[in-house]
Amino acid sequence: MEISNNQHQEDEAQLLLSVKDLQVDFKTEEGQITAVKSLSFDLKRGEVLGIVGESGSGKSVSSMAIMGILSKMASIPKGSIQYYGDSDKTKELTNIPEKEFRKIRGAEISMIFQEPMTSLNPVIRCGDQVVEAIILHQKISYKKAKKQTLELFEEVELPRPDKIFSSYPHQISGGQKQRVMIAMAISCKPKLLIADEPTTALDVRVQKTILDILLNLQKKYGMSIIFITHDLGVIAQVAQRVLVMYRGEMLESGSIDDIFHHSKVAYTRGLLNCRPRTDIRSKQLPTVNDYLELSQSEIDNKLLPISAEQRAIDHKLLYKQEPLLQVENLTTSYIAERNIFGKAKSFVFAVDDVSFDVYKGETLGLVGESGCGKTSLGRTILQMIPSKLGRVLYKGADLSKLSKLQMRNLRREIQIIFQDPYSSLNPRLSIGDAILEPMMVHGILNSKKERRQRVIELLERVNLSESHYNRYPHEFSGGQRQRIVIARSLALNPEFIVCDESVSALDVSVQAQVLNLLNELKQEFGLTYIFISHDLSVVKYMSDRILVMRDGKLVELGEADQVYINPQNNYTRELIDAIPEV
Repeated sequence: MEISNNQHQEDEAQLLLSVKDLQVDFKTEEGQITAVKSLSFDLKRGEVLGIVGESGSGKSVSSMAIMGILSKMASIPKGSIQYYGDSDKTKELTNIPEKEFRKIRGAEISMIFQEPMTSLNPVIRCGDQVVEAIILHQKISYKKAKKQTLELFEEVELPRPDKIFSSYPHQISGGQKQRVMIAMAISCKPKLLIADEPTTALDVRVQKTILDILLNLQKKYGMSIIFITHDLGVIAQVAQRVLVMYRGEMLESGSIDDIFHHSKVAYTRGLLNCRPRTDIRSKQLPTVNDYLELSQSEIDNKLLPISAEQRAIDHKLLYKQEPLLQVENLTTSYIAERNIFGKAKSFVFAVDDVSFDVYKGETLGLVGESGCGKTSLGRTILQMIPSKLGRVLYKGADLSKLSKLQMRNLRREIQIIFQDPYSSLNPRLSIGDAILEPMMVHGILNSKKERRQRVIELLERVNLSESHYNRYPHEFSGGQRQRIVIARSLALNPEFIVCDESVSALDVSVQAQVLNLLNELKQEFGLTYIFISHDLSVVKYMSDRILVMRDGKLVELGEADQVYINPQNNYTRELIDAIPEV
């Protein structure tokens, strides 16, 4: 009994956080919704715990309950969150007074939010935002706080800390904003750091850097980390234990080895397998729903590989044709600096002398980090941005020489799927009307009744339904909105589509569904894609050939599998090495 008591005391001494039977409810117009159900887990001092699951699984709500930042519409009807700080007294965070919680929040328990642009104040310089947090908790002078902030900026590997200190959030990149958030979160050396999707939508190389920074800081300060993500590939890089959540409940938990190699839960196996594999090219990507609904033999059938021989035969036929699109020495620049009279002093070349062809029925993958010129290239091809030099030929016609009317008519054939579907949809239009509108503009079909029927057919084709017609964009999830903008791009019966980072911010399970859908639509409608992404594993899966860009230049172009197996450029190798492997 004495040994048992001693062991219990030792285990308790190692604990930093203990969540028991936690339930979180939200009041909505439809009634009460339980977002987290009977959640229990312990976190030891110095441990990294990964919480993984799709959007809506309750991951972020759980972390907000720990931070005490749930909205007024939320309540905790039962359960406890016990925090073991420096003092001998355990703090129950579910009923601690707000005044006392403020002393803990930011100082002892800190959080890195998913979207740094919305978490950072756009009208306050980056450095001053970190200084403010330091002064609030440490009660030191501005001068000392600034010195600490610059040291933190160096610690999180921000280039030119002085310049970043004086910059506003919109003046720095996504990866740099995330590092500012990390600096702010660790400014008081917290005992617990909650990282809520801190690398979602970041380039794979930047993601790897952020993960390395977090792990180095964790070891240096002995912090515990709760790392929240939908991507088990990322979890494998950082966590010691994993907790899998689905619809507010914990399905299983265990060590990395237990979850990755001995999982007994179909949902977990679905999350593990829905990322594109880099060792084989399967006919389809399995989805989480497949693992929940299909037999193993049906799943195995989806995973049947496409042989290299079959791929070679397909490509021989593909590249026998005349190119559908020809890009010749294309150069696009932006004004970097103006003089006092408003005249341009210097330029930044977003696209620098790029040439390539695209063939009918091909998917050309375009990959590179943020700022490499991918999106600028895609938009210049579609004449949304004027080029400085070079030309774009579509079916032999120079697009820059077409009249406005000719270009408008050509828009029926060439479309774009934007990176952020929410900002590309009019919030005042129902999604049915948003899809129908371009059909009216271009005079497709003869009546509104016929167009409405066509919209319903398109909604059903992207796995939505007629019941969604009169709903508005804010009523849909990210994956559903992506399907809506795909349906809208198909409304004009196009031949050529630029997919601009169209899956970058989606859960891996939803991403698999959208990638499968794009491939099905390509076969069904005879489409040609330029598929833009920063994730080389996704680009490799989708593409016939891959074009790699860096600093506006084309650095490598070749057959997708060959580029991955035998990259000719060091930068391509770095992108491949940064892919998180499950």
